[in-house]
Amino acid sequence: MKTQGTRWIAALAAGSLLAGCASMDEGQRTTATGAAIGAVAGAVLGGVTAGGNKGKSAATGAAIGAALGAGGGYLWSRHMAEQKAAMEQATAGTGIGVTQTADNELKLEIPSDVSFDSGRYDIKPGLHAVLDRFASTLNQHPVTQVRVVGHTDNVGSDAVNNPLSVNRAASTRDYLVSRGVAPSRIAIDGRGSHEPIADNGSAAGRAKNRRVEIFVSEGGR
Repeated sequence: MKTQGTRWIAALAAGSLLAGCASMDEGQRTTATGAAIGAVAGAVLGGVTAGGNKGKSAATGAAIGAALGAGGGYLWSRHMAEQKAAMEQATAGTGIGVTQTADNELKLEIPSDVSFDSGRYDIKPGLHAVLDRFASTLNQHPVTQVRVVGHTDNVGSDAVNNPLSVNRAASTRDYLVSRGVAPSRIAIDGRGSHEPIADNGSAAGRAKNRRVEIFVSEGGR
């Protein structure tokens, strides 16, 4: 009977939190979903570990879980959703991928045909408009942090490719800074040829591996 009570509390907590999701925007929906998942987990764990008064502990667990779920790893805030939508619009038809990662970062994956020529780290003119729009969204949401990661194909040695990948990330950072983004918000890294996403055995695969990835996350992560 107590087990049924615990389940009922968990279901009630989840249902009440999810009931209004249909009318929410993307950021609100994901926050509410996180709260609901946290409520269920909190209620079940509270009931299992309580020993005595399972109903009270389940209710307490549901409340704590809801708060943690809303504010923790399930959060995809409104301004992050706005940045994603803006970048999807700005990059439409360019071949640049805009995604939300599993740990709730915004990711821009910029292939070589719009970013850098082979063996070079100066940004192609065709990328300027995209980075201009990206810098604008960053300036509108100053709480976010940026990480730029450069990559190369496997042509050449690490002695060449490792600094080349860092320089590509640095060029991207410097361009964003020139458009008003605070340099303290931007970290850079280079992975050389060590994280390919395609087969380096073909020209098409090597072109995919020559890329820059830009990650945007909530401040304080």
